[in-house]
Amino acid sequence: MSDLEKMKKNGGPLSVGYTFCDGCNEAPFCGMKFYQSVDGIIRIEPWPHFPAAPLCSKAFATVQRLKNPGRLLYPLKRTRPKDAGDPGFTRISWDEAYDIITAHLQQIKKNYSPHHVFFYVGDPKEPRAAVQRLAVTYGSANYGCESSTACRRAAQLAELLTYGFPTLGNLPTDETGVMLIWGTNPAHSGQPFMCHGHLADAKDRGVKFIVVDPRKTPTVTTLADIHLQVRPGTTAALAAGIMYVIFKEELYDRSFCENWIHGLQQLMAYVKQFPPERVENITWVPARKIVKAARLYAGNGPGGLLTSAQGTTHDLNATNNHRSLLMIPAICGYIDIPGGIIKPTEPLEGMAGPWADGPPDFSLRKQLLAMNTYRLDRKAFPLWAEKMFEVQTNHIVEWIHQGKIKAFLGWGVNMMIWPQTHEYQEAIASLDFSMAVDYFYRPQTHRFVDMVLPAAMNFERLAPFAVHGRRIFGRTPIQPAGEAREDWQIALEIGTRLGYPETFFNGDVEVACNNILKLWGITYDDLREHQEEGILVPAKGQPIYHKYKTGDMRPDGKPGFNTPSGKIEAVSTDLERYGYPGLPEFKEPMQTNAEYPLVLISGARVPFITHSKWREDAPWLLELQREALLSIHPKNAAENNIHSGDMVRLKTPFGEMTVKATSTIMVVAGVVSIMHGWADANVNELIPRQFDPVSGFPPYKEVVCSVAKI
Repeated sequence: MSDLEKMKKNGGPLSVGYTFCDGCNEAPFCGMKFYQSVDGIIRIEPWPHFPAAPLCSKAFATVQRLKNPGRLLYPLKRTRPKDAGDPGFTRISWDEAYDIITAHLQQIKKNYSPHHVFFYVGDPKEPRAAVQRLAVTYGSANYGCESSTACRRAAQLAELLTYGFPTLGNLPTDETGVMLIWGTNPAHSGQPFMCHGHLADAKDRGVKFIVVDPRKTPTVTTLADIHLQVRPGTTAALAAGIMYVIFKEELYDRSFCENWIHGLQQLMAYVKQFPPERVENITWVPARKIVKAARLYAGNGPGGLLTSAQGTTHDLNATNNHRSLLMIPAICGYIDIPGGIIKPTEPLEGMAGPWADGPPDFSLRKQLLAMNTYRLDRKAFPLWAEKMFEVQTNHIVEWIHQGKIKAFLGWGVNMMIWPQTHEYQEAIASLDFSMAVDYFYRPQTHRFVDMVLPAAMNFERLAPFAVHGRRIFGRTPIQPAGEAREDWQIALEIGTRLGYPETFFNGDVEVACNNILKLWGITYDDLREHQEEGILVPAKGQPIYHKYKTGDMRPDGKPGFNTPSGKIEAVSTDLERYGYPGLPEFKEPMQTNAEYPLVLISGARVPFITHSKWREDAPWLLELQREALLSIHPKNAAENNIHSGDMVRLKTPFGEMTVKATSTIMVVAGVVSIMHGWADANVNELIPRQFDPVSGFPPYKEVVCSVAKI
């Protein structure tokens, strides 16, 4: 008798299902097997055979979130003016909601142009493919997402400019001798997901670890042979100091550098300005540690890298900071070799990047790129607009005030993602029309829009299916609560209502999924037939290394890297073409002074909450941390007579707020850290609307501040 049969006999579950946790913000993340009775879902456990399946507190809290009586169940329409404290939302039907949306879209297209409508996907990332398809079919070039606001894309831009392919590095293999982990804490987050155990196993095998982080994280305490506790915003200086040692002591791979690095001599000359003693003054990292780290990394290859989607790019030198650290493994020759940084030999056919971004054909990527001249970010961030298909969103305020945006359609949008949040709230409130799709009513965002639509949750969604490497998994959703509809369905139904039923599969989510799955000769029914183990799409051959020699790095089949020079670019020809410095130059961050003696990190994570999600939605998680906490080093706390639990005033040159302090050695002296996204302690109101000139990213981890006991 199976476990399910035993449970049924004892009055337990009636059925078993499979879905993915969206507790973090990947699409999808960890696999969940769930058991359902007449009372709903009563148990979850890891999905057998799923590549990412060890479940954490966030996954278990999805059951509580699903049953939360406060979730949105019906479409809501504003009945009061935008300046009213209470929007007066009232329930409407889906037909009325779609009629209102399509009427506004058609009117804006008639009176202005389709490019006056901005389409946005926040968190979760799951609806990106469907919303891109909607934006392009409607005719708008202006599609953006949380990654093009403050997350992955700045680092990706730096990677494309330097290597010619995107990478956050790779997990260590049997060949790896040393790992450089920079600005990420895989024990709590980061990519590849749930990889800390793999890293610990590598340490047991003898792999050495250098961890660069201002905080003393669990990754530091469990893995680091050397911890470089760097001052935020000084990545380029620390990287230059490490390269100074590698070049001076001739630890670099001379053959690789001379043959495959563009601008090598300029780089070698530039880093001579950064001897370890000077770098210590800039970065706070002791000179002896810089020397030790350089020797360990260059002398114990092959060396790997794990870096952050955004930890090194939340400052006003974002692009060059990230480019600088990428050059360390490059000068050591650790690119596309076993144990180093690998460009996959055979990515899944039909994909041009992470599954979260969607298959280019389905997402109508070519058509989107063909509308590039209508992008709103082309003037402010021209190189970004050339390299990234999503619009950089941080100038939405200006575009709205200039009349270039008339409507905003957002899935999972959280206005607290933006610096000086109130400016974005006020701007979006001034639009002709705005709508948001979400699980719950969130005043910090929804008080400023015209319509809120109820989203089906992870247990209630069919799309998207999961892609892990070359293995694909499908879901078995339950009936959505109330009138909630999954994100893909909403996008497809809006497209159908706009007059494109064939393009949007008459709103049928499974037909849309099958349109993608045919790329690999399978259907959703096939995924159901192979529910637990998924379906592996076989590769055509074995992994190939040194692909820059064979012509497998470039789409034109020529030897070299996919950059204008055909080499790894220490001097970026693309940056020079747009008038930016070609070298990954260090730029001094904001300076502390007597009034603002500390540096603020906004966005530090904890393992049980991602960003601002679920604090009110899943009380189990709220019990783990009920309020915003400002981490301050004991030395700085003592200097200000602050004890854990004291209320303090956190002030920057751009704003101030009240928050509870906690004294901890997790942060380096001189730095304070706080998680973002707390509605009653929104730290991003203290961050200026100033941006890295290349990527457009704000300085979430650079601003100077003061902390005073109240």
